[in-house]
Amino acid sequence: MELRRRQRLSCAASCRNGEVSVADPAIRVCNLGKTYRLWTTPASRLTVPMVQHLTGWLAVRWPWLRRKVDAWVARRMSLHHALTEVSFEVPRGGALGVIGLNGAGKSTLLQIVAGVLQPSAGTVQLSGRVAALLELGSGFNVEMTGRENVLLNAAVIGMPRARAEELMEQILEFADIGEYVDQPVKTYSTGMALRLAFAVQVHMEPEVLIVDEALAVGDAAFQARAMARIEQILARGTTLLFVGHDLNAVRAFCHQAILLEKGRVMLHGSPEDVVTEYLYRVHQKARVEAAAARRSADLHRISGGYGHAGTGIRHARINGVEPHVSLPFDAPIALELLAWFAEPAAHPALIVDVMDGKGLQVTGRRVPLPAHARGGVEVRIRLRATLQKGVYRLRLRLVDAPTLEQTETLSRQEGLLSFDIVDDSRARFTGLFPLPMEIEVRPQPAAPAAPGLPRLTA
Repeated sequence: MELRRRQRLSCAASCRNGEVSVADPAIRVCNLGKTYRLWTTPASRLTVPMVQHLTGWLAVRWPWLRRKVDAWVARRMSLHHALTEVSFEVPRGGALGVIGLNGAGKSTLLQIVAGVLQPSAGTVQLSGRVAALLELGSGFNVEMTGRENVLLNAAVIGMPRARAEELMEQILEFADIGEYVDQPVKTYSTGMALRLAFAVQVHMEPEVLIVDEALAVGDAAFQARAMARIEQILARGTTLLFVGHDLNAVRAFCHQAILLEKGRVMLHGSPEDVVTEYLYRVHQKARVEAAAARRSADLHRISGGYGHAGTGIRHARINGVEPHVSLPFDAPIALELLAWFAEPAAHPALIVDVMDGKGLQVTGRRVPLPAHARGGVEVRIRLRATLQKGVYRLRLRLVDAPTLEQTETLSRQEGLLSFDIVDDSRARFTGLFPLPMEIEVRPQPAAPAAPGLPRLTA
């Protein structure tokens, strides 16, 4: 509470002066709130405001009348607080991820920041040209062609027509809608319209990019291009405000993250800390919902994560030490783990995942454990450090998994063990790790030059 109070005071003080300097953040949100009125019947939209207006001055003189009117209004109208006292800042060139369960207020927050919705309380300050990937394609005129809509969207965000025409071919090539570009948008499939809308926004050279679940549009090939384009935009110093359920994307793109729950900021910190807290709350909620038919639903925070009723990794060592070692390429790695089960599981397993510096999974292994074990189970794993130079950490999960699709997480811990590879192995292979390959190189004799054409020489 004290931290949240200090954040509000700092944010309020920074928002008093409307002038923007170079040191000011690209996005500043101060005590943001959004409240919706929910009506019991369509007629209540008319009658309730009318009664409040007519009886307002009378209720001042007669308090009993105010109580009567308030009780009458409460039966016909309720308030839904979608956002409450949300405050944060994103520096220029920074990236902030927003995660939370459905209904937490994520999309409402982005719509207010983008200017689509008006807040009920608080202020939003933006610096620079803004591109918002919210409801893709919603701003298109379906009677106009794709090419005409590109120019229209450019005009809406303030880009000169000459610059938009310069970028036209890049946008159309990225969207990959072929000959349909000169057809009305109403003839497009949903995927084509979404791809074109995405291409328009990411090529408009934004200084602030607002993304709401827009990286899942199109097929796998287009998603790969979309991710690469986002990386290019961020490399130019664009500020990113990102909402999504893809936690790996939050880890990969964002420097900071916030967790929203019921319209309030529950945690603001590093992406890894916020993702861990989010997963803890997700699993806690799932276990509470299943508690009536199954064992107790209590989850507890343990070293590096959370576990159910005392279940988790009690001891973890790497190469005889803990918690971190530095290794050359192809050095042996020995993991010693003590998995502890407070209650026996019918189909227990240990899942060991190797994560890179951005939190993306490099590889992993599912290790079956003795069924109905209670207490400790020792697990020893041997592998080799055949990875590119960098820092890696291990994610350790104990699960009860009758099948691959039915996996119940009993504990999840990340960061107990880590290692770094000190050798630069780019001369051996590219990427994160080598794959077995059979390579054959055969020099071919030079072909005779065609008549009338000069022979090319090195």
